Amino acid sequence: MAEENEVPAELLDELLKNCKSPEDLLGKNGLLKQLSKGLLERMLEAEMSDHLGYDRYSVEGHHSGNSRNGKGNKTVTTDSGDIKLRVPRDRQGEFEPIVVAKGQRRLPGFDEKVISLYARGMTTREIQGHLEDLYGIDISPTLISQVTAAVLDEVVAWQNRPLDTVYPIVYLDALWIKIRTDRVTQNQAVYLALGVNLEGEKELLGIWVAQSEGAKFWLSVLTELKNRGVQDIFIACVDGLKGFPDAIESEFPKTQVQVCVVHQIRNSLNLVTWTNRKEVARDLKGIYTAATVDEARTNLDAFAQKWDANYPMISKSWLANWERLCPFFDYPPEIRKAIYTTNAIESLNRSLRKIIKNRGAFPNEEAAKKLLYLALQNIAKKWNRPIHNWQAALNRFAIMFEGRVPLS
Repeated sequence: MAEENEVPAELLDELLKNCKSPEDLLGKNGLLKQLSKGLLERMLEAEMSDHLGYDRYSVEGHHSGNSRNGKGNKTVTTDSGDIKLRVPRDRQGEFEPIVVAKGQRRLPGFDEKVISLYARGMTTREIQGHLEDLYGIDISPTLISQVTAAVLDEVVAWQNRPLDTVYPIVYLDALWIKIRTDRVTQNQAVYLALGVNLEGEKELLGIWVAQSEGAKFWLSVLTELKNRGVQDIFIACVDGLKGFPDAIESEFPKTQVQVCVVHQIRNSLNLVTWTNRKEVARDLKGIYTAATVDEARTNLDAFAQKWDANYPMISKSWLANWERLCPFFDYPPEIRKAIYTTNAIESLNRSLRKIIKNRGAFPNEEAAKKLLYLALQNIAKKWNRPIHNWQAALNRFAIMFEGRVPLS
């Protein structure tokens, strides 16, 4: 039995009988484009009949005070190409079509297609070429910029939206992009705050851009989060930036600061020659995978005894950050991965780097935020389930942070 609103098979067969290739169906002058034109013009005629109160050629229109007055030409851009329409007019000039409004040059679907391509890292010139090759749409880079510029208001609203009062985990990190300022291209830091809410779902809390990464700017980020409604963070996962923990504790004094083990390992291996890297990585693993903090410290001492002669800065760095590296040992192994590492935000950064790698530099900060925001919305679509073992982690938090987990 045919589903409701399903097009009869006989009609489809009739429409497709002369289509011998994809070009016949989807090409510049294919069936899909012809159908779009025919349907739009019929809808415009129906709107005109509704506006006048009678159908074309109907005797009811005689001496009615208004009538059809020919047609005007109009070209609209759709997601399947440009379509030239014949738009009916009335003598009194009162007809206001809805399906293709006056002044409307693009139909729904086109802007979304442009924004989708832009969000995947394509430049305006690349989008122009892509639409021309696939759909025969000839549009200017200026129009593409205008379409994507409409996103900026959405970015501002998103950046200022209220946040939850409690986030059990917040990952804080920065990546670097190139932005032109006064005709000079500079590396600038993009600050990202990724929260995990009480349901265990990831949520990007905001994007900030500054000329450098520093604890002072992070303090302003944390202040903004607080002003937007965040009252408590159980654990903040950060890199080893000097002064970062102090900045967090000044705004959220009860927050437990966890220095990212992934950052710590990477920084350590950057000091090691290629020939020793595999062995050093294996010995470092004995530290952060230890069952207890005492075992981890014993393994760190053993590491120092073995490697300090060649790489003395590694053990020194681990000892300097030891207090901030250890909080995850308070948790059972099955939930440590949810809290001791910034793997979540590292994955986010990798996805963003893939998108921005095609660009030599952004023309300004607004262009950077626009692309990053759109890209992040695409990435967030994949966050469709809570963090693994989240319920166990939340139960643990309820014990360790007594009275701070809101009652449901």
